[in-house]
Amino acid sequence: MAGFLSRLGKAAETPRPHLDLSGPRLESALARLASGCEPHGGLERYVEALKLKSSLFRQALEEDPSSLEPETFKQLCAFMSTVRRRIGPWLEEPSFNEVRGALADLLAARADTVTTDARVSAFCSSFADGREHRWVRDLAAEVLHNVDPEKFPLMNRWIWDAGTNTGVIREIWHAADVDHIRIGVPDGYDTFLVLREELSQYLAGKGFFRDVTWYVDLLCAQVYAGYISEQGGSYLRTDFAAEEDPVQHTRRLLGLDGVQAGSGRTRLKTIDGAAYVMVEEPGEGQPD
Repeated sequence: MAGFLSRLGKAAETPRPHLDLSGPRLESALARLASGCEPHGGLERYVEALKLKSSLFRQALEEDPSSLEPETFKQLCAFMSTVRRRIGPWLEEPSFNEVRGALADLLAARADTVTTDARVSAFCSSFADGREHRWVRDLAAEVLHNVDPEKFPLMNRWIWDAGTNTGVIREIWHAADVDHIRIGVPDGYDTFLVLREELSQYLAGKGFFRDVTWYVDLLCAQVYAGYISEQGGSYLRTDFAAEEDPVQHTRRLLGLDGVQAGSGRTRLKTIDGAAYVMVEEPGEGQPD
């Protein structure tokens, strides 16, 4: 009890991050998202795809992550766009055993969100440091969010990376000279939680009352997809080729392009560079 009260006191003393977001930029992104999804079955179809993705993660990791099998993990990797291009060397034993152990530690105390940042940091430290391993933070973020989406908002680097001053927060920040300022908010759990709360309120004002968690994810991806398009697809250039439709980058940021329907061929590359192929269950195709 004393430990709990101590953590509660510290939480009360820590001010919540303040996010100054631009309503017009959100309005534009939401309009583009709605019109872009319409030819593919509408926003609802994408929400259902995100729910399916989350269910796959929960089935694999919610009960006993220490028993995770390599083949199951490979299937999950196909749905993580910023992870699947780099993780190849970690997909086979003995390296995979280290990944499995780190995932088990990450998820062990997930009921205590006060320790989220510390556990993510510990997870990242389980891998080599350096630019080539920045994807590890995204792996932690994807696992936490998809296993327990209500507790953990999406916390990928493309949502917000304080070190590089890039991400969704920058793209919707309310400032005339946003390209020439450094946004002074951390990229910790509290910031991502506040962002989701504010975007949830925004969407509620637009008539979105169900599945808001997933609509927030879609809106965030659409915001950053706009940045990718403006940059000519330079972000993750290998994955993001010539744009085919208005929600192509949105779909890929959320990993919904991970499996080619009907073939089971994925965008995940194994250590020898070959595409990983998974058996697709009936009815589990991705949005076209």
